[in-house]
Amino acid sequence: MKYYLIAGEASGDLYASDLVRALQERDPACEVRVNGSDADSAVMGVAEVMGKARQIARRLSACKRELLAWHPDVVVLVDYPSFNLRVASFARKHGLHVAWYIAPKVWAHKAWRVNALRRYVDALYCIFPFELPWFRAHGVEPRYFGNPLVERLANWSFQPLVEGPMVALLAGSREMELKFLLPRFVELERLMAADPRMAGYRLVLAGAPSLSEAQYRRYLPADSRIELVFGRTYDILHQADAALVCSGTASLEAALLETPQAVCYGLHPLTYAIAHLTVKVKYISLANLTLDRAIFPELIQGEASPQRMFRELERLLLDDACRRRMAADYAELKQVLGGAGASAGVANDMYETFARI
Repeated sequence: MKYYLIAGEASGDLYASDLVRALQERDPACEVRVNGSDADSAVMGVAEVMGKARQIARRLSACKRELLAWHPDVVVLVDYPSFNLRVASFARKHGLHVAWYIAPKVWAHKAWRVNALRRYVDALYCIFPFELPWFRAHGVEPRYFGNPLVERLANWSFQPLVEGPMVALLAGSREMELKFLLPRFVELERLMAADPRMAGYRLVLAGAPSLSEAQYRRYLPADSRIELVFGRTYDILHQADAALVCSGTASLEAALLETPQAVCYGLHPLTYAIAHLTVKVKYISLANLTLDRAIFPELIQGEASPQRMFRELERLLLDDACRRRMAADYAELKQVLGGAGASAGVANDMYETFARI
């Protein structure tokens, strides 16, 4: 069979790569093409998307041309709904079968998109159990084989990174997230340096593969002691005593690695104003949503001040009772998500579904 995968962000690339390996094991004669993420199209929010509209349009046109020329047996869309919904519509109109891996978060906002999923998608794969009843209630029968991050982290070979106590900083994978968080992390560094209890912690900033070192350095003054490290995110989180994490996949990674954390997030004011009116969930973090309670704090927009970050870090690092409660919650989270094997389960189901069509 011929599989054409489309991912739009760094996390989607990881999921897609794991799925490709599983597909090759299940279907050794398969042909696979991957249309992966890039820095130009990996944006989010009204103000940010407007600034990248031309690049996104070019990528969409190129994708359509390749689909028509190659004519895969199944188009596998990996998250990234703003782009992939248009691809799904195009694929269906041209007689191509569509599978969606990492179901779009329509349960949080833009619920009307579920209508397009019903029309254009042959198989929808979720990675969180709480998504299943929502999709069923809206006329879509989802499929669940576990969360791929569980197996990815279970198979990771961790390597020590630095000596001494450490705080991990994860500022996101988009330029607009760096712009919001890095100046606040720099001020946090100054607050920690002034407190004898916190001054000994090294601050290690995990660089995202979708961004360049220059993009990070733009926000880090020459006298900052924040250490920027690329390609070692899991090692950084695994070794860290605590972490401040931009919401998203990184927050779930921190939870599965049992790293005490606080989520920090902010948007362009216009994007935030719209999101505040349209987002219909209690939490922005996947771990909190999975257990339906705040197992770690979420500092959003104005709450994500350096002073508030400092207070949360103080609690995460120095309050043993807080750390024990979070560890117990993390253990429950792992139990709810299930064990390894998600990618193999999806690959097997995808092969069995589309080989018969």
